[in-house]
Amino acid sequence: MIESNYEREFTAIAKEYEKSGGNVSDFLRKDIVSIIVGGNKVIGRNTVDGVHVRAKELDNGVEIWIDIDDGTVIENPIHLCTGYLKPEGTQEILIHNHLGDRARVKFISHCVFPSGVNFTHSMVADTDVGKDSEMLYEDTHMHSKDGGVTVKATYNTIVREGGSFQNHFYLTKTRVGKLFVKMSVTLEKYASAHIESKVYEREDDYLEIDEELYLNGEGSSGIARTTVFATDRSRAKIINKAYGNAPFSRGHIECNEIIKGDSVEVGTVPELYVTNEKAELTHEASIGRVNVKQMETLMSKGLSEEEATDMIVRGMLR
Repeated sequence: MIESNYEREFTAIAKEYEKSGGNVSDFLRKDIVSIIVGGNKVIGRNTVDGVHVRAKELDNGVEIWIDIDDGTVIENPIHLCTGYLKPEGTQEILIHNHLGDRARVKFISHCVFPSGVNFTHSMVADTDVGKDSEMLYEDTHMHSKDGGVTVKATYNTIVREGGSFQNHFYLTKTRVGKLFVKMSVTLEKYASAHIESKVYEREDDYLEIDEELYLNGEGSSGIARTTVFATDRSRAKIINKAYGNAPFSRGHIECNEIIKGDSVEVGTVPELYVTNEKAELTHEASIGRVNVKQMETLMSKGLSEEEATDMIVRGMLR
């Protein structure tokens, strides 16, 4: 529940949280696991049977441990909200997630930095998904309009035998600032993963994404996909990698970058590595304008070029 000393800070973060699509009332429900971080303080938390939450305050952030018992199925998503309301400073968030065997859970994470002028947020999430477990992690960011936010987000995940993992990162509604995302997933026997990033860049935003799939177990499979809409003077560098190290492992990596503006600089590098003759890897990559046929179809129905472009892009980034 909300700590009484931080009710004013919670109200401010909750306002930004709702703008990012979150439902604040979920933080007050006793049947939902929730953790709310403001600066270097845990200002609210709740948990349920089968989910163990610990947190430690750091000098400039918070370290969090979330342990889920074997066989636990969480019907409602676990809500994580990290906020920083000052224009300058740094924040470090360390997260350790451990799912026992045969567990099933969904995480909804929101990071809100509405005032950042010279602010850096660093996050490292280490996750262990147990045998035959399922985990979905959705991470949505809302940054300031000034472009003064720098985010360094690292996700390290291992998926045990028969497990399933999805990680979706979204930054589409506000300026990016500077963003560095690194996702690395190691898959054991018959495990599967789907990791995906969607980003909308404006003005002089800068983006680097590095996604890696290690298909180490027999019959493992994975998809790594990135979608970027780059406008104005923004820049982006995307690297997607897959390593086929086991028999009958299958991996696919994909990057789609849509550009608008003569000053945009974007690039993508797919990398495939195979050490087992029975592994199979594929990739797709594209850079270019919005699909002309789609745009003509929408314009024939009365939309302007700007409106048609906006509708197509928002559909891709949804």
